[in-house]
Amino acid sequence: MNKILFSSISKKFVMATAGLFLLLFLPVHLLINFMLLKSDPEPFNKAAHFMATFPLVKVFEIVLIGAIMIHITWGIMLQIQNWLARPVGYVSGSKADTSFFSRFMIWTGSSVLIFLVLHFFNFYFVKLGLVPGDAEDFYSIAHNLFKLPMYNYIYLTCFTLLGFHLYHALGSAFQTLGLNHRIWTPVVKVISIIYAILLPAGFAFISISLWLFR
Repeated sequence: MNKILFSSISKKFVMATAGLFLLLFLPVHLLINFMLLKSDPEPFNKAAHFMATFPLVKVFEIVLIGAIMIHITWGIMLQIQNWLARPVGYVSGSKADTSFFSRFMIWTGSSVLIFLVLHFFNFYFVKLGLVPGDAEDFYSIAHNLFKLPMYNYIYLTCFTLLGFHLYHALGSAFQTLGLNHRIWTPVVKVISIIYAILLPAGFAFISISLWLFR
C-alpha cells in the first residue's frame, strides 16, 4: 500500500490534482484583488471579511492550504528523485526530451513559494493575529505595500515566473491524469498559454496601477 501511495506516479497524480485545484482558485483571487482598484475600500474589505469568516470558505481555505502543501512537498520530492536518478546531470540529447519550462519548474515554483511566504506574513498571519495589523482593513495594508518599489519588484518578478510555471503546469496536469487526446490536447495547450499570460498580467496590472498611478 505504501509503495503505491508513495510511488512516483502516485505523487505526480496527487500533485497534478492539487495543482488543478490551485489553478481554479487563482482567478477567484484575481477578481477579488481587482476591487483594490476602487477608491472605496469597503467592497474589498467586505470580500476579505467574507472570505475570512464564512464557514464554507473556511473549509475551502483548509483544503486550499492542504493542496498548496501537498503540491509543494510532492514537487520537491519528485525533483530530488529526478536529480538522484541523474547524478551526472543531463546527457547529450536528453534535454531535447524535456521542455524548457519543465526543466525549470522547480525554480519557478520556488519563486512562487517565496512569494507565498511573504503573502502569508502580510495578510494571512495578520488574520490569525500572529502578525500586527488590522484584519478588517486589508485594503489599506495592500495599498501601503504597493507603494513600496521593492515590494512591486518582488511581486512582478514572482508573477512573471508564475506565468512560466502555469504554462507548463496545466498541460502537464492533464497529461499526468491521462487526459491526452488528439483534439483536446492542442486546445489545452492554447488555454494554457492564454491562462499563463492573462492571469499574471491581471495581477501585474493591479500592482502597477496602485504603484504608479495612485
